[in-house]
Order: sequence, then structure tokens, then C-alpha cells
Amino acid sequence: MNVMINDISNDLDTTVQGVQTAITLFLLVMAALMITGGKLTERYGRKRCFIAGLVVYGIGAVLSAVSPGLGLLIVGNSILEGVGTALLIPPVYILTTLLFTDIASRARAFGAISALGGIGAAAGPLVGGLITSAISWRAAFIFQVLIIALILWLSRRLQDPLPADPARSFDTGGAILSAVGLVLIVMGILAADNNGWLMVALIVAGALVLAWFFRSVRVKERTGQEPLLPTALFRNHTSNLGLVTQNVQWLLLMGVSFVVPAYLQVVRGYDALQTGVIFTAVTAGLLASSLAAERLAKRRAQRTLILAGFMITLVGIGALLAMVIGSPSVWAFAPGLLLIGLGLGLMLTPSVNVVQSSFGEELQGEISGLSRSVSNLGSSLGTAIAGTVLVAGITSTPGRSYALAMIVLAAVGLVGLAASLFLPRAVAPPK
Repeated sequence: MNVMINDISNDLDTTVQGVQTAITLFLLVMAALMITGGKLTERYGRKRCFIAGLVVYGIGAVLSAVSPGLGLLIVGNSILEGVGTALLIPPVYILTTLLFTDIASRARAFGAISALGGIGAAAGPLVGGLITSAISWRAAFIFQVLIIALILWLSRRLQDPLPADPARSFDTGGAILSAVGLVLIVMGILAADNNGWLMVALIVAGALVLAWFFRSVRVKERTGQEPLLPTALFRNHTSNLGLVTQNVQWLLLMGVSFVVPAYLQVVRGYDALQTGVIFTAVTAGLLASSLAAERLAKRRAQRTLILAGFMITLVGIGALLAMVIGSPSVWAFAPGLLLIGLGLGLMLTPSVNVVQSSFGEELQGEISGLSRSVSNLGSSLGTAIAGTVLVAGITSTPGRSYALAMIVLAAVGLVGLAASLFLPRAVAPPK
């Protein structure tokens, strides 16, 4: 989607901001429903939720491919694909935790999953650019349908190690409150460049709804009911810090993934394929550090890897600031993007492992949903915050808007670095 901004906006007669909204809403729907998706796996089974998510995603991709306007694109891509992803992602992490019981083997498994997830996110611009330039942006969504069909075929022998529990209660009210609260906050950020008072009102409203959600969780626990999320998930100091690092990591990846392609296309006039080729520097960095993840995990503590990852990523953002402004060469983007890929690839897996390994088997559904929700909230915030800063002045003061967006991302990266400093050197096994 990031490299198809010009093609989609021209074809559907919309704006860069309209496409940004569609991208952000997709990420936001994932974040808002990921906790719910994780909880539903206990009631309906992990494989069943995984398959259902794939089917819903595929339907959304078909609607996106045939959409005549931005409205149907939002329904297909932002809503249905977002719902599908929220259903299919938690089972992946839950099954991994259940099937790999020791830290070493679990680290290898999460390493493969996180590496492919990060590489997929970074390689998307090249794949999307190739398809868009060769055929059209609509064909990129048909390509997604083919991938979904392949995964469905491959998953036919997938075994669920735990039986579903249809009698398990589900906190519908909590699911609604958590989703509405997250949506309001991100929508408030999107409204920043249009109406300051609306932005403040939406963010305050979202914070109040989330406060209501946490209050309802405590009430349900006191009365013996099962809430959407147990408060025990938020009492683990190590897990809380790991969640912060996860949120910031994906915020940085998706923030850079929106800002750089948008700047290249709207300001410098590059097409989808050219933009995708430039962005392969991130993919190369992610691939290199991910391939070394298992070897590094044996030699270095997870805290050390996360710290190093943030420092390398911040140097990469600094390079994107120092080398791009005032330089007409497109290759000025390569060193910074490569360093960002290296840094993110180094710390994605340790952060996931820190969080998942902080809890026992009985809380894996809840922590998996919370972990993925926090990560995807970071993704939506990255696109919303950095994208809003960029889009606000991309036509009038493009250089200044680009610099401000990168500075905002660097500031957030410092928050992640600070959180990683307080992580323990070794993760204690769950009690």
C-alpha cells in the first residue's frame, strides 16, 4: 500500500491523506481486535480461528481489488483484512509457545516467525512495486488472494495441541470498550492536521474509554467473572517493558515504511517499482540480522540484543536525516534504511520472546493477543503520527516535513531505548 499511494489516489480520485487513512485503519483494526482474537482461540480453537482469519482476509483482498472508490477499499483492506489478521495472528504465537517449551527452541521458532514477519513487512514495497508497475495496484490484492489460498492448502494438516472450550465465557463488553478506546486515540492523531480541538477531544475520549475498560476488568475479577484480560498480565515488570519495546519497534518500522515511500513518490516523483527497489535496503538489513538471530541469541542476552537494536536503528534514522536532506541522490537513503533494517531485525525476536516467556501456558492466549495488539497499535501509531507530520506539509515544505517526521520517529526510538535499559539481563521462568 505504501508504494501504491500515487497509483491508488489517482485511480480512485482520492488524496495521499485518504490512502494514509486506509493504511492506518487497517493497522488500527488489527490492534483493536487482536486481544479479542487471542481470547477467541480458547473458545473456538486455535486452528479454527486461524482458518477463519485467512478466509476473511481473502474476501477483503478481493473487495479491495475491485473497489471503485476509497470507501470500498476501506471496507475490504482496512476492515475485513484487519479483522482477518486479528483472527489469524494470535494462533500462530500461541501454537509456537505451546509446541516449543524450552527457551532455546522457542527462541528459534519466534526467530523464524519474527524474521519472516519483519522481512515480509519490509519486502512488501518491492513486491507491491513490481506488481503495480507491471500490471496494476489491483493485481497486488489478487496476489494476496493467491498467497492466502496457498496457506490454506498448507494448513490442512495443522494440529491444535489443546481442545477448544465452547463453554468458555467471553467478555463482549470488554472487547468493545478496548477496541473503541484504541480507535478513538488513533483517530485523534489522524485528525491532528485538520482540527486541533477534535484531536484533543478524540484522544481524551479514547483515554476515558480505556480507563472504563480497565475498571470493568477489575470489577469482573472481584466478582469472580472472567474478563477479556486478567490484571495479572500488567503486573509483570519484565513483560511490561517488553511490550513497550515491541510497540516502539513496529512504530519505527511502519513509520519509516510510510514516510520514505510517500516522500519518494509525492516529492521526488518515483514510481512504485523504483520506490520498492530503494526500500529493499531495509529488507536486506532485516534478512541479515534475522539470519544471525539464533547464533546471537546463544551468545548474548536478550536485553543486550534489544539495546543494540535500538541504538543501530537510531543511527539509521540519523543517517536518513543527515544524508537525505539537500542530496538529490536516491542512494542517500540506502545506508540509513539498511541500518534500520539491521537494528529492527536484531531486536524483534528477543522482544517477543521476553513477553511470551514471562507467562505460563494458562495465560498464553491472553498475552499473545495483548502482545500482538500492542505491536499493531505501534504500527498504526507509526503511520498515523509520522504520516500526519509528513502529509501536513508534503506539498508546501516537503524537506521540513520529512525532517520533522524523522525527528519524531527518533524521539520515540529513544523511549524504546530507555525501556530496554531496564530489562533484566535474564528472563526468569514463569511461576
